[in-house]
Amino acid sequence: MEKKERKIMVAVDESEESMFALSWSITNLISDTNNNSKLLLLYVKPPSAVYSLDSAGYIFSNETIHALQKYSTELATSVMKRAEAICTNFDATNIKIEKVVGTGDAKNVICSATKKLEADTLVMGSHGYGFFKRALLGSVSDHCVKYAKCPVVIVKQP
Repeated sequence: MEKKERKIMVAVDESEESMFALSWSITNLISDTNNNSKLLLLYVKPPSAVYSLDSAGYIFSNETIHALQKYSTELATSVMKRAEAICTNFDATNIKIEKVVGTGDAKNVICSATKKLEADTLVMGSHGYGFFKRALLGSVSDHCVKYAKCPVVIVKQP
């Protein structure tokens, strides 16, 4: 009887913490003997604005909005290339990798993606924010621990 494919989703961004979480996942959750694992790399772009006001109340021009959208796409590509390089460094050639880029509020996109893609485990890096910063900014990982439809592993860098 064939074992069900195990899907490990790793939320990646431009931070060292997320790349460390990816390395940790490959080392600790995906073994060389288990060829039935798929690594889902998820990057979330911020929502693109049709129009936007800056702090002084000016509407950005179409060129500015286009430049911001281009930068966002280039950043997503760059993050995915870094993540792929980490997989290559681990000689993870036997691992099936699927890259997913979502757009929107990170905490909601991540939770939706775990459900839609039927992830078995979600792995996230911890930025190590203190109490006050978490209270002001909120914590994506705290939200995902509460609302994701699969086990969540938060990896802290030593």
